[in-house]
Amino acid sequence: MGGPEVETLIGLFARLPGLGPRSARRIVLKLLREKEARLMPLAEALQAAAAKVRNCSVCGNLDSTDPCAICTSPARERRICVVESVADLWALERAHIYRGVYHVLGGTLSALAGRGPEDLSITPLLARLERERVDEMILALPATVDGAATAHYLAERLKRSSVPVSRLAQGVPVGGALEVLDEGTLATALRARSPA
Repeated sequence: MGGPEVETLIGLFARLPGLGPRSARRIVLKLLREKEARLMPLAEALQAAAAKVRNCSVCGNLDSTDPCAICTSPARERRICVVESVADLWALERAHIYRGVYHVLGGTLSALAGRGPEDLSITPLLARLERERVDEMILALPATVDGAATAHYLAERLKRSSVPVSRLAQGVPVGGALEVLDEGTLATALRARSPA
C-alpha cells in the first residue's frame, strides 16, 4: 500500500489500546499528510519521553524526575493511596480530590495468573511505612476477586503497624440506575450504606 515504513507505523499504532487496523490507518494517514505539524512533533515527543520518563523509585509513578513530583511535593498529605497501576494513580489525580501520595503495586494477587506477593511492590510499601511518617493507608484496588484478595492480604500485613487502613467505598455509581446493576454491586452498596 504505502511501503514497509507505512505498514510498520500502522502495525505499531494498531497494537495500542483502543485502536484497531482501521483507526491506525487513519492516524497514520493524518500524520503523514501533516508531517511538519503533526508527525515531527510526535516523533520528538516520543523520543524525549523514551529518554527521560521512568518509574519513580519511591511510589512507582511515571515521571521525568526521580522521585516524582508527587512524592517530593511538600503540599501532599502523609497518606499513602495504594493502587494497582499508574493508570489508577492518574485517574485519582484527575479527580482533584485526593492530596496524599501513592504506591503502585504493579498488579494484583492472582492464583490463576500465578502472581504472588513477591511479584508485586509490597516489600517496598512495607519499607516506606518504616521510614516515612504515614497517617493513613488507603487501599484503592479494583472491585474484583483479585483486587479483594490483594486488599485483604495487605490489610492483614498492615495490622502489625499502627497506621490506620481504609478501603475505597464500593456500590452504586453516581448516575447509576439500580435496574442495570449486578447483584454483587447492589449487595455491596446495601452493606456499605450510610445515614441519610
